[in-house]
Amino acid sequence: MNKITYTPLATDYVEAMRNGAPDAYGLPAEHATSDGTGLPCRHCLDDIPAGADMLILAHRPFEALQPYAETGPIFLCGDACVAYAGDAVPPVLSSRAGYLLKGYTADERIRYGTGKIVAPADLSEYAAELLARDEIAFVDVRSASNNCFMTRIT
Repeated sequence: MNKITYTPLATDYVEAMRNGAPDAYGLPAEHATSDGTGLPCRHCLDDIPAGADMLILAHRPFEALQPYAETGPIFLCGDACVAYAGDAVPPVLSSRAGYLLKGYTADERIRYGTGKIVAPADLSEYAAELLARDEIAFVDVRSASNNCFMTRIT
C-alpha cells in the first residue's frame, strides 16, 4: 500500500478564522463552548474537549466555486492547537457509523463510482486503493451521518 497523508486544514487558514476572517459564506465564525461530544476540530483532527472554546463556520475545501464544490459546517478549536501530522488514521475518525470517502480529479471533480461508506479500520486501505488510480488526485473524507467535511487524504 502506498503511503497516504491525512491533511488537516492549514494553520494559516485556521488562524485567520480565529482572528475573524470571513468563512465560505462571508461571515465570521461563530463562537461556542464545546460539550465534548463529537465536535471534531479539522486542524488537530481530534475532538474539542468539553468546556473548550470552539468555532463553527462554513467551509468549502475547494479552490473555486463549481458544481462539485460542496460547502458545509465545520468546527475548529477556538484556542491554538497543533496541526495533525501523523501517518495513522487521526483520532477524530473513530465513529462507528463510518465515513463517506470520495475520489476527486485534479480539477476538483468527483469521480463517480468512488463514493463509499467505509469503517474507520478500512479508511487507509480504501483511500490508497483510490489514490492508486491515475485519475484520482485526492480523497475527501466526510461524516457518514452528517456529510460534513472531515479531512483530505493524499
